[in-house]
Amino acid sequence: NKVLQKETVMTTTANPYQACIDACNACVIACNECFAGCLKEDDPKMMARCMALDVDCAAIFSLSVGAMARNSEMAKHFCRLCSEVCLACANECAHHQHDHCVRCAEACRACSKACLAMVN
Repeated sequence: NKVLQKETVMTTTANPYQACIDACNACVIACNECFAGCLKEDDPKMMARCMALDVDCAAIFSLSVGAMARNSEMAKHFCRLCSEVCLACANECAHHQHDHCVRCAEACRACSKACLAMVN
């Protein structure tokens, strides 16, 4: 069966960064949801740093995931930066009790850990 053959080939040539790619993809969703949630809060101005870091995270995820998907020689450098940005976002979100911030902080911490694992 050609479908089974294709799946076998795909699993034997799995990207060594796949766990990190998956963590980044989950995190970008959480960051976008957090950004949208912050805009709906009573005083979105108070959420400005949170929203800015949500956007920074989403931007670095795009670069990092692309580099990892290509198995770029620069992937580890992007992963290090991604880990730092994720941690900053997680720490900011931890200051807020909104559900979207709590979910974002959790996703960012998991992503930071996954990215750091790619560097070490």
